[in-house]
Amino acid sequence: MKKLFIMVLSVLFFAPAVFADNWGAGIKLGVGQNDPESLNDIYDYIGGKLTEGNGIFGLEVLHEWELNNDLDKIGVKLGIDIYGENELKSYPYRITETIYAFPLTAYYKQEYGIERWSWFAGAGLTFMKGEIEDGPETYKDSQVFPHIVAGAEYRFTKLFALGFEAKYNIGAKLKKGNYKTDRSGISGALTARFYF
Repeated sequence: MKKLFIMVLSVLFFAPAVFADNWGAGIKLGVGQNDPESLNDIYDYIGGKLTEGNGIFGLEVLHEWELNNDLDKIGVKLGIDIYGENELKSYPYRITETIYAFPLTAYYKQEYGIERWSWFAGAGLTFMKGEIEDGPETYKDSQVFPHIVAGAEYRFTKLFALGFEAKYNIGAKLKKGNYKTDRSGISGALTARFYF
């Protein structure tokens, strides 16, 4: 997996200068499915206050290559997604779970130009890492799983577009010690992309 990430980063960061105008960076805000299984079980047993973090904040860098015409493109994007925190408070206990992920996606895009909508669809792999703090104890786990993604964006100028994205995580389950969490399923996000 490390070799795959290094290879993609090399392509993204050291592409020939002729492709310089096809770089981009993005920000996304969204929500996704979240099942903190073990925290739910503990909450049912001892009560307290359970806060489930369904929010997602993400950053990404992308590069697109034009195919035979200006309409069809293929692209690769690498991002970081920071998931909302899951937390259980039940005096004197406090259990906190944080999760972040690195999705790598290859996609096909139809680009219709400025002041028009464009769409894209693709698939890739996500490296997810989670940590849970239970008092003085800390448990960690990581997982690699596939995902599929589709979205659309409206290109306001050559440099800026707003849009939305839907993503489906397949088998995004972590087991940190005895604590299980499932982030499989669908998520949706509003996106802002800046093209260079």
